[in-house]
Amino acid sequence: MTAGEPEGVQEQEPVTVTDRRRIDPETGEVREEPAAGPGPAEAEPVADPRADGEPEVSDLADERVAELTADLQRERAQFANFRRRAAEEKQGSVLYGKQLLIDKLLPVLDDLDRARQHGDLDEGPLRSVADKLVAELSAEGLTTFGAPGDVFDPELHEAVQHDGDGAEPVIGAVYRTGYRLGEKVIRHAMVTVTDPSDVGSDAAEQTGAQ
Repeated sequence: MTAGEPEGVQEQEPVTVTDRRRIDPETGEVREEPAAGPGPAEAEPVADPRADGEPEVSDLADERVAELTADLQRERAQFANFRRRAAEEKQGSVLYGKQLLIDKLLPVLDDLDRARQHGDLDEGPLRSVADKLVAELSAEGLTTFGAPGDVFDPELHEAVQHDGDGAEPVIGAVYRTGYRLGEKVIRHAMVTVTDPSDVGSDAAEQTGAQ
């Protein structure tokens, strides 16, 4: 406000008028459009977590499941092996116990064989007892081997006498019966070895000697 102006009258701002006409009225030429100002800032791209080599959560979960599955399979295999070994050890212990008992009964079985060869088991109560004992032992897997005429096998038979030329050795006489428990030989048969043509005479001599 200047001196001499009445109070209350304010100086007014100058009015600016912008000519927005596209054609200049003085030259008649088309005016150029003003350059556009900077547009809105573009959003920055979201970084892919896998771009830096970091695995996704689903990948980590799959790896963990695979590890747990492998651990479970190993545990199952170890348990199966443990059960198999336990069963084998139990079976071996049972077989060992049977063998100890049969070893103690072998002299009794030998006495029964001699009694049978002399006709003492043809009748009477002793025959019933002998038959029951042999039946029970057979049920446990005990079998006999070694009979006159069988082919001689050094893995099964113990030869105490050799006769003949030995071309085709067979058992001539049996002095002690051989026993097998399952597949295990627990006592070899004690026999004489001869030619096939002499089997009958050797067996008769062995029976008469006893």
